[in-house]
Amino acid sequence: MRKPILPGATIGILGGGQLGRMMAMAARSLGYRVQVMDPDPSCPARFVVDSCFEGSWSDAKAASNLARGCDVVTLEIEQISPESLLAAQSYAPVRPGPALMGIVQDRLKQKAWLAGHALPVGRYAAVRSLPELKMAVETLGPNIFLKSAHGGYDGRSQERLTGSSNKEVEAAWTSLGEQPCVAEQGLALRMEISVMVARSPSGEIRVFPSARNHHENQILVWSVLPSSISDELELRAQDLARSIAEGLALEGLVAVEMFVTETGDLLINELAPRPHNSYHASERACSTSQFEQAIRAVCDLPLGEVDIVRPAAIANLLGDLWQEHEPRWDRALAIPGVHLHLYEKHQPRKGRKMGHLSSTGSTPEQAVERVLEALAQL
Repeated sequence: MRKPILPGATIGILGGGQLGRMMAMAARSLGYRVQVMDPDPSCPARFVVDSCFEGSWSDAKAASNLARGCDVVTLEIEQISPESLLAAQSYAPVRPGPALMGIVQDRLKQKAWLAGHALPVGRYAAVRSLPELKMAVETLGPNIFLKSAHGGYDGRSQERLTGSSNKEVEAAWTSLGEQPCVAEQGLALRMEISVMVARSPSGEIRVFPSARNHHENQILVWSVLPSSISDELELRAQDLARSIAEGLALEGLVAVEMFVTETGDLLINELAPRPHNSYHASERACSTSQFEQAIRAVCDLPLGEVDIVRPAAIANLLGDLWQEHEPRWDRALAIPGVHLHLYEKHQPRKGRKMGHLSSTGSTPEQAVERVLEALAQL
């Protein structure tokens, strides 16, 4: 029988960005010590952890140094190299583990795994050369999202094709570095949702209610819990998320991004084996936040309840807001139910996530209305 890793132990986190920071804050509330590894010695988590190891995602030595003093290691970003994961695993359990990460880190492997397990995905093609991309355009049509097999998030390492001319196709292939890609057929969408699922090493599973997400330029603008989809669709979405967690033998969290099409189909977009931007509202909406649940899961503690206590929404704060002057936080905080969450990133840049606003409401619609009103006040 597995023994839980109890408070007082040390947790290592590969990555010290905002997700690592918020996981660390949850861990400290539970009584754990926390260490992180990050390329930036002044990363957001630096100010809330016991120690910070500087190292790139491919720095196996730094990963070893982190894990050597930890009872368990987890992560907040998918880009950790297989060598670093294995190096850390030689000193402490790594959750989620290298085998799962090997599937999720490569979009081609991820799509093949989903399709191979009879899980619903949109039409796609594996692209490893320019001729294969041209064939994909002929097969899938000119409306295509082209995504690099490795890396990329928030619209990075992606190109949108809306025509089939050789010039446009070749430009997209060149823009992505002529590297393996996934070509996904564009879909007529009703909405985008996500479902967060936690699974402990002992096999306990908790599935959060689905979140509804609104993106602009492939970056999440706002998200709300609950999503208010139909009971039938909610059940299908939760069943899919649960089956993925079980099939991957997950230890930790995985966010399952899904599309709801105009025809009512539910299709899986991508998997993220970590806390997710769309579940920041869980801190205010749910009995247990995604960050505390992540700590419970990797430490093999009993998982927390995930029922909705009160609807809540979040809106991302991008570096664009700082271009002309410091945002007017006082005006945003004057809106009832609104809270401010800043990540202590020192250099605002266009498109960079610097923080988020959150708001509760008596309904999901009111929560979204309040958080967007607060955003407009900035």
